[in-house]
Amino acid sequence: MVGSIKTKLNELLLESNLITKEQLDKAIDEQRKRSGGNLSRLLIEQGSITEKDLMMLLSQETDIPIINLSRYKIDPEVARIVPERLARHYRIIPISRLGNVITLAMADPLNILAIDDIRILTNYEIKPVISTDKEILKAIDNSFASEEGAIASILKDAKEEYVVSTVEEERFDVGEVRRESQRAPIVKMVDLLLSESLKKRASDIHIEPYESRLRIRYRVDGALQEAFTLSKTYQNAILARLKIMSNLDITESRLPQDGRFKIKLENKEVDFRVSVLPITHGGKVVLRALDKSNLSIGLDKLGFLPDSLKLFKETIAKPYGMILITGPTGSGKSTTLYSIINQLNTEDRNIMTIEDPVEYLVEGITQVQVHEGIGLTFANGLRSILRQSPDIILVGEIRDFETADIAIKASLTGQLVFSTLHTNDASGAVTRLIDMGIEPFLIASSVIMVAAQRLCRKICLNCKEPHEIPESALRELGIEDGKKGVFCHGRGCNQCGLTGYYGRMVTSEIFVPDDTIKEMVINRSSTHEIKAYAVQHGMKTLRDDAVEKLKLGLTTLDEVLRITSEE
Repeated sequence: MVGSIKTKLNELLLESNLITKEQLDKAIDEQRKRSGGNLSRLLIEQGSITEKDLMMLLSQETDIPIINLSRYKIDPEVARIVPERLARHYRIIPISRLGNVITLAMADPLNILAIDDIRILTNYEIKPVISTDKEILKAIDNSFASEEGAIASILKDAKEEYVVSTVEEERFDVGEVRRESQRAPIVKMVDLLLSESLKKRASDIHIEPYESRLRIRYRVDGALQEAFTLSKTYQNAILARLKIMSNLDITESRLPQDGRFKIKLENKEVDFRVSVLPITHGGKVVLRALDKSNLSIGLDKLGFLPDSLKLFKETIAKPYGMILITGPTGSGKSTTLYSIINQLNTEDRNIMTIEDPVEYLVEGITQVQVHEGIGLTFANGLRSILRQSPDIILVGEIRDFETADIAIKASLTGQLVFSTLHTNDASGAVTRLIDMGIEPFLIASSVIMVAAQRLCRKICLNCKEPHEIPESALRELGIEDGKKGVFCHGRGCNQCGLTGYYGRMVTSEIFVPDDTIKEMVINRSSTHEIKAYAVQHGMKTLRDDAVEKLKLGLTTLDEVLRITSEE
């Protein structure tokens, strides 16, 4: 049956009106040029047919079911029944085993050669199911390239002589540690650490030494999750390898150190900012991944609601004034600022930044790194920048009166100034500046917008499903009519690591002072009074913005409560 369908696949495609004769002829010509190749795959590549339509046709004709692998948890032990090389060649992967029968997900269930090869190789009977090329390749990646499997393989290859015994940090043999850090198993281990973190979309890697082990954790979508644990014996060599990559001093084990390095993965360059902190059982290392491709997505893709986005765009188009982004550490302030700067980065503008540290290196922008040890502070650097005739200035953070005073005066003399403050809400930025010693009339004249923000996890689109929320919980959020919302959550799947979330978006509170608010600032009104007036006149609070995203089915109730608990 399968063999006969294989010979008639061309006729089936034409009869079903899924492709035209011209499209089929074009794919056959391409097949001849390549001296072979899968005809179905060629038709998909040239856009003549979609994978979904092809799968439906094959399923109808063969009675072989279709499976969505992204929603299926595959046991790595079962997946590895078939060698990785063969799995990739045939686009297949075993997904379950029952007695002497394995269920084999296949992109091309009519490939009799593949089925026979696997039957002979494994001595199992084969029960095929249909899935897409993309899902099968991703399942192969997850099953064969998991950290545990790859690390186990590396450690298996590492000879005992290559392992550095842990000794007191002050007395270890620097020459020996340097040699160990450059040997193949350690180099492979660190490379794997970095590449896997990027595949999992981690923003940070935490390498944490304990008394008898070395723990590796990744921060994905704002939440830390343990990746794997290594033997303590590899600690010094891994730390030395990272220090060498970051141009740090491997002999220094008593003082904190900061550095950075760059790697290239799949034609994408990623900077890593490295922080080494001496602790009780060695040096804890935290690596922050800085992916410049995130900056090119623009404000539109950060998650702002239409009204907030419109306010943002109108304000950054102004020729001068001060725009502040506020929020705690890890709330996405730098990404928002760099996205704005990237958007404004044109040949007719002189854009200059002073930062500590410089997170993203952006072509076309003059960036200054703070070095307080030699007297290059935010304030001193900002004074020098003002002599360079800038149009737009980014001050990494306003920490003191001197920096705030210079930045505000710059915004009053024709520059557009961006900076950040650590405050819980937007209106709190005004009182923070007053507390620093800035005259209220200067604040009222210079600040044209303050945006407080948090990062809110998005529901995974792959496993998103409707979810009921109790009316009592909705009333607490101020949603009187729950029927006006589309409430969802993520069930959890392989794509999101069973968390139900995939990616994050900005939740914001945008404060644009009008004449009344400027008067309130000059009269030193409290944060509460200023915020109450702003809300009465249309400002959406962080809670309002998060609830709107909940009603649109973009996030969950748990996330709304987590990021707006202080509201």
